[in-house]
Amino acid sequence: MFNLMKAALYGATAAVLMFSSGVRADVTIQGAGATFPQPMYTKWIEAYKKVHADVTIDYQGVGSGGGINAITGKTVQFGASDAPLTDAQEKAANNELLHLPTVAGPTAIVFHLEGVDKLTLDGDTLASIYLGTVKNWNDAKIAKLNPGVKFPTAPIVVAHRSDGSGTTYIFTDYLSKVSKEWADKVGKATTVEWPKGIGGPKSDGVAATVKGTNGGIGYVEQSYAEKNKLPYASMVNKDGKPVEATIAGVNAAAASAKFPDNMKVSITDSVGAASYPISGFTYLLIYQDLGYMKDKAKAQATIDFIRWCETEGQAMAEANGYAKLPKDAQDAVLEKLKGIKFNGEALK
Repeated sequence: MFNLMKAALYGATAAVLMFSSGVRADVTIQGAGATFPQPMYTKWIEAYKKVHADVTIDYQGVGSGGGINAITGKTVQFGASDAPLTDAQEKAANNELLHLPTVAGPTAIVFHLEGVDKLTLDGDTLASIYLGTVKNWNDAKIAKLNPGVKFPTAPIVVAHRSDGSGTTYIFTDYLSKVSKEWADKVGKATTVEWPKGIGGPKSDGVAATVKGTNGGIGYVEQSYAEKNKLPYASMVNKDGKPVEATIAGVNAAAASAKFPDNMKVSITDSVGAASYPISGFTYLLIYQDLGYMKDKAKAQATIDFIRWCETEGQAMAEANGYAKLPKDAQDAVLEKLKGIKFNGEALK
């Protein structure tokens, strides 16, 4: 018994010395949410682990809807969403969640049509495809945008997300801006009542549906198009210019963005000849007070990781298919992080 008590006392003393010396015991941080930025977050987590071996970060790409549910339910340390919270979701979180933008990216319109490897669409035609009024690939609207291309009479098979998705929010936000009919009949949200189409889980599910279906069309974050070797359409932007889904196009779209205090901003259908019109920022969601974690070391490790993503991690963005934060947004995020507390006490 004495030896057991002595061992317990020794362990407790060692833990105190470890904490007071600045050496942190191993910490596991859990996050969940959007698949749109998941390839970027995976790279960040791998890079962060190399310099912070004591921190393990587990990120589950369950879709923005799942991420919002996880953080409002306080089952994770951070959530992730491409869509800002609705008023009802804000209320469920007692208006205490911060939206911290991390990177921006393009939503690519992928397609699979035998004999066709290049495609140009505009917002009105894309909305008509998803509304079901443009049904076949040889429709006059598509032909007009693609002179010289011989389209088959194949039916268009529409693919969309079946889960709550921030990519869906960005996509439907765009369609609502360019098509009054879409805005009136469907609207924008992480989940909508689709007029037609096949639902697939997550971005991988949509990509797989398109890849396996001749005549298929769908929307995914651009890195999923690359991973699945799917061609994607150039989109005619607000200035009437066809633009590919590239980082340069996202940067051009983000150039005119003005971030309000709550950091929620839309950059779909932005002005500018080089702007890619289906672009969007993605957010980490975190509480202003992390006392619910009941572990100050875990709370501090969470803030340290997010701060790293918003600073050093930004240098990795473009190489992985994303646009880094504009400087003014980065500065605003760092100020928000300074105000996060643990049971009312400021974290470092």
